[in-house]
Amino acid sequence: MAKKSAINKNKRREKTVAKFAVKRAELKAKVYDKSLSEDERWLAALQLAALPRDGAATRLRNRCEVTGRPRGYYRKFKMSRIALRELGSAAKVPGLVKSSW
Repeated sequence: MAKKSAINKNKRREKTVAKFAVKRAELKAKVYDKSLSEDERWLAALQLAALPRDGAATRLRNRCEVTGRPRGYYRKFKMSRIALRELGSAAKVPGLVKSSW
């Protein structure tokens, strides 16, 4: 089980990313728009830099829904490999059949 503080920090970042997603996208579009003047693009870059760092989607970490483990994460199931194996063996993951021979 991961530290509660790390799990909560990631959840807080998810909320911040959702809150600032539209504003960040608009400012990034202005920064890369060659039809705008250099001053307008510079101002947009400054405004983008003034936004909170945790508002960037790259700051998010994929974590297991069951344990909070950050490594060995399967996107399709939103679980780590360890939790997936345990729940798969117990037949608690719909559509997953653990192979054995």
